[in-house]
Amino acid sequence: MSGELCSVRPLFGGAISTVFPQRFQDVSNIRQVPDHQEVFVDPSRDESLIFELLDFKTEVGDIGSASWFLNDLAREQDAEGFQLIEQSEIVEAPGLSYRNIPAVATTAIGEMAISKGRQGREAQNLVRVYVANLRLKGVDTDVLVTAYEPILINPLSENADAVGSGLAVPASQSGIMPMCDVIKQSLSTFKVNDWNLFGSSA
Repeated sequence: MSGELCSVRPLFGGAISTVFPQRFQDVSNIRQVPDHQEVFVDPSRDESLIFELLDFKTEVGDIGSASWFLNDLAREQDAEGFQLIEQSEIVEAPGLSYRNIPAVATTAIGEMAISKGRQGREAQNLVRVYVANLRLKGVDTDVLVTAYEPILINPLSENADAVGSGLAVPASQSGIMPMCDVIKQSLSTFKVNDWNLFGSSA
């Protein structure tokens, strides 16, 4: 584990909190972010961490739910060469149950080629994407935690200037926490402080 500085970060006005490295900056300080999302980025590495609150998808089963969302993400981002690398079993999240209705979680990891913003396919970066789906059934909400870790930066990508093109420098070589651990930490410390965030469901 790296000796990187981490801190408790309030999400959605403090209604939720979690812990992750301080190098991730709140994107809402720079641009508008949708109300149902919290987006954090480390611009020096082009890594990002996104927390999203979605209406509970009743048509998606608990088994492989994170893989379903990962596939959906690949479609939404018009990704090429999508590969599912790993998916977890269902685990219960006892600290997130509401009125004794249990919450469950699944995770998935994939790789895909995606381009930034409005850039075309010729500027695609190869990215590893980690997705965790916390299913808060008591409040009819799917929480999605997504971490993006570039593997190969295209020289035509708008981020090539800031990050450098070619193979991304592994976190271990830079003395920082790798994204697989960043998402694990944010999940293990994820806490709902105010269930009223979920409105009438709560």
